[in-house]
Amino acid sequence: MVDVPRQHPRTTARLRPVGDGELRLHHRVVHGYRRAYRMAGEGPALVLIHGIGDSSATWAELIPDLARNHTVIAPDLLGHGASDKPRADYSVAAYANGLRDLLSTLGIEQATLIGHSLGGGVAMQFAYQFPERTERLILVSAGGVGREVNPVLRAVSLPGADLALAALRLPGMRIQVGLVAHLMRLLDTDLGQDAPELLTLVDALPDATSRSAFIRTLRAVVDWRGQVVTMLDRCYLTQGMPTMLMWGDRDSVVPVRHAYGAHEAMPGSRLEIFEGAGHFPFHTDPARFLSLVEEFTGTTSPADWSREHWSDLLRAGRPGTAAGRPDTARSRAVERDLREASERSAT
Repeated sequence: MVDVPRQHPRTTARLRPVGDGELRLHHRVVHGYRRAYRMAGEGPALVLIHGIGDSSATWAELIPDLARNHTVIAPDLLGHGASDKPRADYSVAAYANGLRDLLSTLGIEQATLIGHSLGGGVAMQFAYQFPERTERLILVSAGGVGREVNPVLRAVSLPGADLALAALRLPGMRIQVGLVAHLMRLLDTDLGQDAPELLTLVDALPDATSRSAFIRTLRAVVDWRGQVVTMLDRCYLTQGMPTMLMWGDRDSVVPVRHAYGAHEAMPGSRLEIFEGAGHFPFHTDPARFLSLVEEFTGTTSPADWSREHWSDLLRAGRPGTAAGRPDTARSRAVERDLREASERSAT
């Protein structure tokens, strides 16, 4: 059975003023590439990982409040924001490796990871590759837990997409795109819920280098059929890892159905649905987001990883396998259960 999530009305509580010193970008050169990040506060480490085409600026209004009880690190992933944008490996595994190395240069050995969208996939990959360095997982509208994704992203993964993105920079195009986004918002469409943020992503691709890095990143995780990377086959490894999922029930980029499937596949996970929110629930209701993060980190103990426990989980295998061999019928049954859980959430 899938737990029925608690739903809360949107709140309008104001965040405390943001200090310039708390949001200033810092830079570290790792493997020859300059990586930008924001860092503030003291206490247990909390790493904020943004989504594709975005940057650490997406967390700006939340950082001061989170920094009251945590050391907050919010990087610009390679190819994003103020970080370098080389011709490089932009896979989720490469991002996880890069995050580990940046944290090591900052003296951070263990952390709670908060990942949004692509950043959620990176957070899950980090926990898979470096479980001994992961204390908790908070996944926000995360990618990597199902194939379905917005058709616009599937289209951008096709050949020639760089020309289409370049066309958005032509005179007058920004106004037209803004009018379309405003219309979607007036019509109360799900995509319209995220119109301001999506326009910001368009503005974040001002030149060919930025667009190339964006397309390379997208093609590492999405093709014309949808998402190509999944962590569902390894979600059983989160057993013993405090995990919370946050999702907007009107997410048009990564549908809320994925939240229910991931929740069922992650033993002991917690699911929080933001009613009326789209792909950026932490923008829609920042007060509730902050409250949930503080409550979750304050009431759960960091994962107590051990090599023996990890080996036991691997030997037991995911549901649907036996003695290390795939059980095709059982595997199909598990996938069917996940689909049914998703369908129940949509009705």
